[in-house]
Amino acid sequence: MALPGYDELRPRIAANLSAFRRRGALPLADGLRHAAVTVCVLQDEAGRPYTVVIRRSAHGRNAGQWALPGGRLEDGEDALAAAERELEEEVSLRGVEVAGVLDDFVTDSGFVITPVVAFGGRQRPHGDPYEVASVHPVPLERFLAPGVPRWRIDEEGRSLLQMCLGPSIVIHAPTGAILWQFAEVALRGRDLRVAGVAQPHWTRR
Repeated sequence: MALPGYDELRPRIAANLSAFRRRGALPLADGLRHAAVTVCVLQDEAGRPYTVVIRRSAHGRNAGQWALPGGRLEDGEDALAAAERELEEEVSLRGVEVAGVLDDFVTDSGFVITPVVAFGGRQRPHGDPYEVASVHPVPLERFLAPGVPRWRIDEEGRSLLQMCLGPSIVIHAPTGAILWQFAEVALRGRDLRVAGVAQPHWTRR
């Protein structure tokens, strides 16, 4: 499935998300914390659409893991405001246009993640050196490539999702599940739920 350029793709993504009946997980169950992340669609020099994933810094929660820009909600903050704040703090993208919201995803580590999809135009991401080890652009066509996603059996006998978005970018749930739903819902216009996707044991810390 070939994708059009950024300007042509924007209304398609917006329409697909508008037609999608998202499932939320609020109010929070006891012991869960609320976080938000952003799949930010950007435009490269040739007008092609891409998004960014990050490697977390080697310290703190989820050290070294693949992630989307995002983090916990602050007091009095809603998911959209938190997603936009974290996007600016972590990768210097600001003033984005929110296109829609995907399903909340409950993680094994005790978070409810609200994934926001937004358009950021020709801005260029720059990682915060304290929180982000590296920033990686991913062309949106990569999400639709053969073998994306793929599935592997882990040591517990569970089938694990792997989003292979580059030569060294293999992303598991929860981030991988969010990106899979983004690909199916926002790009393909399908109705996909990912709440039951298994998470590797190392994401539980």
